[in-house]
Amino acid sequence: MKLARRQFLAGATGALASAVTTGALSQQPTQVTLVVPFPVGGSTDALARLVQAGLQRQLAANVIIENKAGAVGSIGAAQVARSKPDGSVLLVTFDSHAVIPALIEKPPLDINSDLEPVFLVGTAPYVIAANASRPFKTFADVIAAAREKPGKVTYASVGIGTIGHLAMTMLAKTAGVEIVHVPYKGGGPAINDVIGGHVDMIAGSIALVLPHLAGNNLRPLMQLGLKRQAALADVPTANESGFPSFEALAWWGVFAPKGTPRAVIERASQAFKAVLSEDEPSRILRETQQITLLLEGPEGLRTFFARQVDIWGKVVRDNGITVSN
Repeated sequence: MKLARRQFLAGATGALASAVTTGALSQQPTQVTLVVPFPVGGSTDALARLVQAGLQRQLAANVIIENKAGAVGSIGAAQVARSKPDGSVLLVTFDSHAVIPALIEKPPLDINSDLEPVFLVGTAPYVIAANASRPFKTFADVIAAAREKPGKVTYASVGIGTIGHLAMTMLAKTAGVEIVHVPYKGGGPAINDVIGGHVDMIAGSIALVLPHLAGNNLRPLMQLGLKRQAALADVPTANESGFPSFEALAWWGVFAPKGTPRAVIERASQAFKAVLSEDEPSRILRETQQITLLLEGPEGLRTFFARQVDIWGKVVRDNGITVSN
């Protein structure tokens, strides 16, 4: 009798789990919104638009993109956190997501408890590139100019607290110079002002910078990966330029509102993986944007994200960097 009861309970539990999973999947939304917490034109926006058509096929739903910029991506992230946890709204975000709790005194969301990891797309090194009309040929030239004219050398980033900003803060501090930060609300506005000559240089992901190098609008000075990227084989790394073991990587990930059923998260994760495993999207991200594709599911993103929160949160706190929301 005990065995029979145990078998009954096990069967009932399995049936309940199956019913929950089936119910969650049977109620998949017919429209999915990808919230990009940055303006049109940056690498995160480009990623969302690249996967849009493929996700429509994989999810059998209309996929739309909504750009909701502001406060280092926290405004768009908070919108997703407040959304119905049914897979109808997903956050496609960037590296600055990890520094929200350290950077904003009263953030509009708790990044750890209000959102669920879904998918880790990949990483790419940051690159420091100057307007081609500037005299800088190497990052050593930037340091020399900053010493000669304190407070005059400027650089753009895609926002306060993004990895580009934090990396440049560390590099300038190590070199003992001041390089003036000019923050923007996304990659598009930042790159446009550097090309237009309003700012001397940019600390941006290789995905953002690379398309503008071929036209000689920008000159690459230093890349911040541990190894040289094939597309920038002639550009030294920070390690080769006198900053030992220095690394700063951009990354792209997908999150869902807290409480989203596991089955729905897994379905979204597998959909992203299927789309980004296709030849053309994969080629575009690897060759054009130089992204190292990781294509990891919820647990892979959870582990990676925790490391990023620890590493860059410390830089924010140590340097007293803040932003209003």
